[in-house]
Amino acid sequence: MSGLINILIADDHRIVREGVKQVLADAADLRVIAEAHSGPDVITKVAQLEAAGTALDVVLLDIALPERDGLDVLQHLRKHSPGLPVLMLSTYPEKQYAVRCLKLGAAGYLNKSADADDMIAAVRKVAAGGRYVSAATAEALAGAIAAPVKGSASPDALSHREHQVFRLLVTGHSVSEIGAQLGLAANTVSTYRARILEKTGAKNDVALALYAERLATTGPAR
Repeated sequence: MSGLINILIADDHRIVREGVKQVLADAADLRVIAEAHSGPDVITKVAQLEAAGTALDVVLLDIALPERDGLDVLQHLRKHSPGLPVLMLSTYPEKQYAVRCLKLGAAGYLNKSADADDMIAAVRKVAAGGRYVSAATAEALAGAIAAPVKGSASPDALSHREHQVFRLLVTGHSVSEIGAQLGLAANTVSTYRARILEKTGAKNDVALALYAERLATTGPAR
């Protein structure tokens, strides 16, 4: 890696990308060389940069991307560009997604509300081959280790696909809408929904939404 750290920012909101670019512009060694607005766009831009021989040192990747979410994109990049550090950048609290992202191979997890200095430090650390773990992420990791998977009502008990369905269910999407977005049959989504309800202990979609709200503020029930 040269003195400059080349970065790709992936977020579907232009105002967010502009804000992140403004933060990173304060560091002379950080340079944003590409932006992406969707999951497929990330994959295309990374492939184009690699084909052109352009050095890319870090991907700042949002979770809630359209067409193909950030967790799917992360898995793709880990398989096809294993040496490329991916720093997840999200509005979701660390206790909700950080552990899952790290398990899938992310080099770190950063909340969008993080201080500018923390964001710059995180980018530098993962670009150098390290892992960025904030205090909140460390707490989430400790909680994941301490909590039993069975009957814990923890989102870590969900498979990757179950977690995708869970996230869409609690944001008000119908079974048919989820099926269309994930490329699944409606009855397959219904099966995932039933597994999610069983694993989280929720009785219905309303209880599941309340569980998600509680998780965002207090973490899984012990």
